[in-house]
Amino acid sequence: MFRLILECSNHLEEYLGTMVEKGELINARELASKFTTDVIGSCGFGIEMNSLSEQESEFRRAGKDIFSTNFFRILKTKFHEMQPWLHTLFVRLLPYDMPTKLFIKITSETLNYREKNNIVRPDFMNILMELRRHPEKINIELTDELLAAQAFIFFTAGFETSSTTISNTLYELALNPDIQTKLREEIKQFEVKNGGEWKYETIKEMKYLHKVFQETLRKYPPLVLLSRLSTEDYTFDNTKITIPKGTLIWIPVFAIHRDPDIYPDPEKYDPERFAEDNFHEIQPMHYMPFGHGPRNCVGARFAFYQTKIGLIKILRKNKIDVCPETKIPYKLNPFSFILTPSTPLSSLKYEMTCKNGEKKKNRKRICIQGQEVLSYNNGDVRGLELL
Repeated sequence: MFRLILECSNHLEEYLGTMVEKGELINARELASKFTTDVIGSCGFGIEMNSLSEQESEFRRAGKDIFSTNFFRILKTKFHEMQPWLHTLFVRLLPYDMPTKLFIKITSETLNYREKNNIVRPDFMNILMELRRHPEKINIELTDELLAAQAFIFFTAGFETSSTTISNTLYELALNPDIQTKLREEIKQFEVKNGGEWKYETIKEMKYLHKVFQETLRKYPPLVLLSRLSTEDYTFDNTKITIPKGTLIWIPVFAIHRDPDIYPDPEKYDPERFAEDNFHEIQPMHYMPFGHGPRNCVGARFAFYQTKIGLIKILRKNKIDVCPETKIPYKLNPFSFILTPSTPLSSLKYEMTCKNGEKKKNRKRICIQGQEVLSYNNGDVRGLELL
């Protein structure tokens, strides 16, 4: 799937260049969301979503709806936590919502079309097609609804979590120009080293990018809590404390990641926490952005490369700066399903500046990597804006 992600990242870079040339304000989180929508569409469903060229694709609307918060969604979640049987009844009484209808439709139509035309493609749909051909391997009746549910999980695991990680990284890089400079230097170094070609092995070798990625997920884990169900009675060693079978366990990931006893000065964005000399001091259960054990996030590796490639293509030619309107510190949205900022759209902006970092005040043009582009409106810099 790496090749498919790379193709989508090329579209991201072209789109970003076009928007900058037009002098238009760019919403960084929306930009990242459109990119991840295109990636999921290509890698998951074999569909070109064209989110970066359209104002609002159907998949993008579905993504927004899935991660939005409303009364009925909160009610269903609470029923599921407290009375699962009531949740089942509640879900059956309600009609399918828009995302559910969309995933059932796309999954069914895509699988039928591929089987009819003998199409094989290295993506998630191909895996589902193989499962449908050989249901005896898993001993489960694979209905359209069940297959659509697997596609839905793939979509949610790789869509909003990766786009939020990209935008949170851009936010921190804007606040920490030294870190941004070091990361951009590594990007340029590897670009020259590999003749401008980005490969799977190249991304794995970029150590500083990996440290930045890890630190973003430490400070901003996509899920602030993880829940697990005890499958058997468990007694802690040398204690009389027992967790009974069937107990719902909450793991406070956000609190662990911001614990000063584990991470000194936890509010500081410091990729060097994950340097080779320091990483051995971090216990496995003290860092869980993707969970741990057999039920950890199945899309971790996918998110790993999707996020990194997106950051490379955004930062390769552009420097991100904080504007006076940027709200500091970062305020969390208490109603969001995943960890996102609560600041309104107009409050967080980024400036695009010259290669040397100079902000061209009182001029009608600025340059990006030596290229002059229109970017001023009434004396204010237009650049990237973060939701």
